Amino acid sequence: MRPSVVPRRLPVLWAKAAVYGAVARALMTTTSLMAFLADRTLMSSTGAGASLGDPGVTRAVLGNGLYMTVVALLSVGIGALVRNTAGGMTTVFGLLLVLPELVKALPSSRADQVGPYLPSNAGHALAVLQSDPNTLAPWTGFAVCCLYAAVAFAGAAVALKRRDA
Repeated sequence: MRPSVVPRRLPVLWAKAAVYGAVARALMTTTSLMAFLADRTLMSSTGAGASLGDPGVTRAVLGNGLYMTVVALLSVGIGALVRNTAGGMTTVFGLLLVLPELVKALPSSRADQVGPYLPSNAGHALAVLQSDPNTLAPWTGFAVCCLYAAVAFAGAAVALKRRDA
């Protein structure tokens, strides 16, 4: 009896997520910091602007890098789940950009209940200085955004196991 030749794709998915997450984290944090410094340079002539020592600024600058890293990982998870480039891109685009606009069409009481828990709104709470009263606290929002990425990876893991069987 020959041994079964079933690829072990879950370790590959975890390795891909780790490498992609590390690269995205480095790039997104660097880009966020560079954008902040460029903005600070441009705004210095007007007297407006903030420094990294101001309350919440460091969290917002570094938080933007964290938020974009989780968006990248969410995209990897959805891509592994869907296994179709166009379908994965459409799903991520719809989840991050279209769904929040559709929620705004709901009655305001419902939109205020649902809107803060959407991945883009939840993660964005970490990357801003002054949040809307109807948004989640910065780290709570980030945790909700991470939960979306975790669910995407859990779904991808289940789908990979079923495809391998």
